[in-house]
Amino acid sequence: MIKTESLVKIFRTDEVETLALNKVDMEIKEKEFVAVMGPSGCGKSTLLNILGLLDSPTEGSYTLLGEEVSGYRERQRSEIRKNNIGFVFQSFNLIDELTIFENVELPLLYQGVPSSDRKRRVDETLERFNMIPRRNHFPQQLSGGQQQRAAVARAVITRPNLILADEPTGNLDSTHGEEVMQSLVELNEEGTTIVMVTHSPTYADYSRRTINLFDGAVVTEDVRGKAFI
Repeated sequence: MIKTESLVKIFRTDEVETLALNKVDMEIKEKEFVAVMGPSGCGKSTLLNILGLLDSPTEGSYTLLGEEVSGYRERQRSEIRKNNIGFVFQSFNLIDELTIFENVELPLLYQGVPSSDRKRRVDETLERFNMIPRRNHFPQQLSGGQQQRAAVARAVITRPNLILADEPTGNLDSTHGEEVMQSLVELNEEGTTIVMVTHSPTYADYSRRTINLFDGAVVTEDVRGKAFI
C-alpha cells in the first residue's frame, strides 16, 4: 500500500536549512498496523504529513496504492485524501461550531453523499463508537475521550483504505487512551491499514510492527518487539 524510497524533506528559510527526513526507505503492506516512534523532532509528524499527502517530499519517491504521488499538485493530493485516507489527530481537530453529528458527517458532504445516506451512515458510525447519546452535543461539551472517539468516527466514516493517527492518545488518560487504541485495533482487524505516530511504547505494542526514527532516518524496525534490522 505504501512505499517510500530515499524520501527526503528539507525545510528552508532565508537563514536556516533543516533536514527533517533523511533518505527514508519503508514499506507498509495493506491491512498492517504500524507504529512510528522516536524522540521529539526526529521527523515522525513530518513523515505522517507526507504519507497523508498534506505535504510533499523534497526528494525521493512515494508510492501510495500503486501510484507514484510524490510530485502531485495539491488538487490531485486532495482528491486522493478525500477518497482513501482518514486522519486522527492528538488535538482532535473537531469544529467547535458543529455538533458531533455534523462533525462526523462533514467528510460525506465533501464526497457529495446524498442526505439520507449521510444520516444513516453517521448514525451507524456513532452507534459503533457509543456516541449516539452525544450526537447533538458540541465538542466542548464532551470529555477528551469522547472527543477522540468522535474524531475516530469522523476518520472512518468514508471507509478509507488508510488511517493516519498522530499521537491519538496524547491528550487522554490511560483509560480513554486504551479505549481509542482498542477502536484502532478493531478497525485494523476489519482490514483498515493504520499508521500511528506515538511516544508511548505501551500504545506501540498494540501495533503489529514498530518503525523507529532518529534524526529523520529509520534506525530499526520491530515486529512484536523483535528487531529485524
